[in-house]
Amino acid sequence: MAPTKLAVIYYSSTGTIHAMAKRLAEAGEKAGAEVRLRQVPELAPEEAIAANAAWSQHFDATRNEPKATADDIVWADAVLFGTPTRYGNVASQLKQFIDTLGPQWAQGLLADKVYAGFTASMTAHGGQESTLLALYNTIHHFGGLVVAPGYTDPLKFADGNPYGVSHVTGGSNDAPLGDAQFAALDHMAERVVRIAGKLNA
Repeated sequence: MAPTKLAVIYYSSTGTIHAMAKRLAEAGEKAGAEVRLRQVPELAPEEAIAANAAWSQHFDATRNEPKATADDIVWADAVLFGTPTRYGNVASQLKQFIDTLGPQWAQGLLADKVYAGFTASMTAHGGQESTLLALYNTIHHFGGLVVAPGYTDPLKFADGNPYGVSHVTGGSNDAPLGDAQFAALDHMAERVVRIAGKLNA
């Protein structure tokens, strides 16, 4: 049987979501999937990016990363979407990409796939759950299958987010990912690949 095809599609401003996406891609490959790691284009004006040193550095470091296209979603059996929280919601950069998928949605090409999400915020109650739930509203319209991790493994009690995977970056926005987040990311990638594989079978 052909390997499960996993697309990790994300937007990252200062690098946290980028690091999470890379870990998910690595975990997906370890689980036997063929993986596409794709960044959505930046939409913010140059002056806004330049005003934040971490944002500017990350933008420069990743400007040549492969960019997401509709084909990456159509190709995939499973899709992991990553976004920082923006006022408790999906960042406009990822939402803009999703909003371009109307033609594929109309043809039913986004349905019957496995989806889940990941996010990060500066504070513990900065909108992580509402961001993932808002993201999943779109998946319902796709006819996709939300495969959130839930509490399907004891490690989720350390990570604490049954809706996906999330990280608190702290007030200075530079708290690194820890063992709990890495374990949760690995678990989510493995679970999504496994469930998508069962659907394909």
